[in-house]
Amino acid sequence: MSDRDLALNALNYGPVSRVPTGFWFHLIEEAETGDFMKNPKLLNKNVAGHKKFIGDFQPDLVKIMSDGFFFFPVSTLVEQASDLRKIEILSPDHPWLIAQIELIDRVRALKKETLYFYNVFSPANFLRFLVGREKVKLWANQNPKELKEALERLGQSLALLAVAAIREGGADGIYFSVQNPDLGEVTDEIYRQIVAPSELLVLEASHKESGLDILHICGYDGVRNNLSFYSSYPAKAVSWAVNVEGVSLLQGRSLFDGRAVVGGFPNTKGSILHTGNKAQIQDMTKRIIDEAGREGLIIGADCTVPSDINLRHLDWVRQAAL
Repeated sequence: MSDRDLALNALNYGPVSRVPTGFWFHLIEEAETGDFMKNPKLLNKNVAGHKKFIGDFQPDLVKIMSDGFFFFPVSTLVEQASDLRKIEILSPDHPWLIAQIELIDRVRALKKETLYFYNVFSPANFLRFLVGREKVKLWANQNPKELKEALERLGQSLALLAVAAIREGGADGIYFSVQNPDLGEVTDEIYRQIVAPSELLVLEASHKESGLDILHICGYDGVRNNLSFYSSYPAKAVSWAVNVEGVSLLQGRSLFDGRAVVGGFPNTKGSILHTGNKAQIQDMTKRIIDEAGREGLIIGADCTVPSDINLRHLDWVRQAAL
């Protein structure tokens, strides 16, 4: 069974010779992960990082990291709510979009017979990267119309990216990252009215194109989300921070209508996956499978794992995932 068939079978609840694994980490130093438009050399650096990881580890499936493309291109600074109108829908030939299609195409060439998912952040996450979390919270409560319209323009641009990633870049789907880290101030109702429409623009466009998307409900840095809010979002599989949310993979299967699930391990520095020995890591692997079941499962972590992780640790998981 090829890696591609192994991962596809897992996503479709088919038989697997072993449970596939899916781990990823940032390939460019955090200080550099953002702005390709200011530093085009980041594209080659990203590809080089994928080449080393894929060559050294031969992963069962690949989430192509969007390092270098964290900042959505805007012509001027967005500092106050009135500046939100400056966020425009990108044309299909915008360099920021074209470069990401090149990235996907070049990474896909590194290993055949593998599933490739391209990392796409939600419109709200891109806006947070641009202006900071506090301003987004403020505008959600004080300038909802301006914020919703800006997020929907971002969503239209990211829908273009998602479809092009699949149709032109050759990705099998997207790995779509959503997050509501401000449950106390950005309520579910505000989120539903202002944020969710822009997310669904992206995810529905991608899902219509391929149907193989992974929805990632991000719990990075201990952030908590209302998982049930996302239960109706279209996706083939769902990933969330099991060890942050306190919601097991088995519980998540019910919450997300029996869809395939991705995860199981904590992703933080000092966690079992990062610093544990072989026996500890393999014991946890077996416990994840025993609890969640073999079918419809890809073993992974809550989010990106530390960049300095020893790849042997990831291989120990794969060896035990029988």
